[in-house]
Amino acid sequence: MYGKAFAPEYQGALTALSVNSSLTDVLAAGAERLAAAERAGRHGEAARSGLAVAEAQRRLGRVGEADRAWKASYRAARTAGDTAAMAWALWSGGTLARQRGALRLARRLLGLAAGLGERGGDVVVRGYSLAGLAETGRIQGDYEAVGRLHEQLLAEARRRGEARHTVWALEGIAQMHRNTGAYDSAYALFEEAAQIAARAEDRRGHAWALRGLADVVSVRDGDTGRALDLLTEAEAGCRAMKLSGALAYNHKMRGNVLYRAGRYAEARDLYERALAEFRAMGEPRGEALSRLGLAKSQARLGRDRTETATELAELAGVLEGIGLMHARKMVQRAQEEFGLAGAQDDGGAQDDGGAQDDGGAQADTGTQADTITTAQAEADAGAQADAMAVAAR
Repeated sequence: MYGKAFAPEYQGALTALSVNSSLTDVLAAGAERLAAAERAGRHGEAARSGLAVAEAQRRLGRVGEADRAWKASYRAARTAGDTAAMAWALWSGGTLARQRGALRLARRLLGLAAGLGERGGDVVVRGYSLAGLAETGRIQGDYEAVGRLHEQLLAEARRRGEARHTVWALEGIAQMHRNTGAYDSAYALFEEAAQIAARAEDRRGHAWALRGLADVVSVRDGDTGRALDLLTEAEAGCRAMKLSGALAYNHKMRGNVLYRAGRYAEARDLYERALAEFRAMGEPRGEALSRLGLAKSQARLGRDRTETATELAELAGVLEGIGLMHARKMVQRAQEEFGLAGAQDDGGAQDDGGAQDDGGAQADTGTQADTITTAQAEADAGAQADAMAVAAR
């Protein structure tokens, strides 16, 4: 039913690259092709090679380089008059914005990308952009608004036999089930995602699915050993592809598993490691969630209650500023856990983390459905000018 996973973001002269290509290899090949295209004045090829460069830099956690690369790709695509390539560049920029915690900008760019993808006749970038909008809403905890879109995108991916997109949708739905306490259905969905990803040779998707399974096995079954084994298997895939963001979220999840098992000193060490990794790549969502796990571990190890209270109050403000409703509730549960105010926690600093595309990465108050409904309207001349202004910064 599903073919081998492919990477549609590797375009032009780079189509031979696979979804499992090392990011350092992608970056080297993309930079070489980009330089050649620029020397030859081939703006369309420069846009598509630049997209691969932007995505490799983003997934390696190099935020500044990724930001410059997607904007350069957009400008080259605009010069070439290539609407689909413009959409792909905006998709990359929107995905980066989400990773950086700039959720309002993410929704703006991804909405533009979906509209331009429609206009340019590229159903793949349109689908990726709608998926990006759905993931942004899910990360914010806006499950009611984006649950239907996840189901719709899953049905479309299944119908077309697109393994990578099917895995992404399954993992997103599974994460929403997990975060609302439906552990059995979450496990089944993560398991299906892992099986499809393995058959399609999608190592990135497989690593995220294993991480989700480890989470459920830990929180539902209390099976620490199996959870850690799953995370070890997932980590091997992350290291093989040099997936910095996914690796950091793997380490944070390992901290969650150890925290639930009462192994607080080990959990503290993992949270500290993940925190350093997220800070190095400028990923505020992962940084805040690692800080939450670290604060809880330190509290269990005897940290002064006043210091814990101050840390949690600060984190509440940080997460509220990013726009993460689910994460904000987790801080409230942590405050209750330590008698400082709030609700009940299931243990470990939980996060939605299912962005199959190293989300790990990540507001405005409009509904996700509103954003998607207006995506095509946003792709008019005024919206294009607006996007150009962003790309020119």
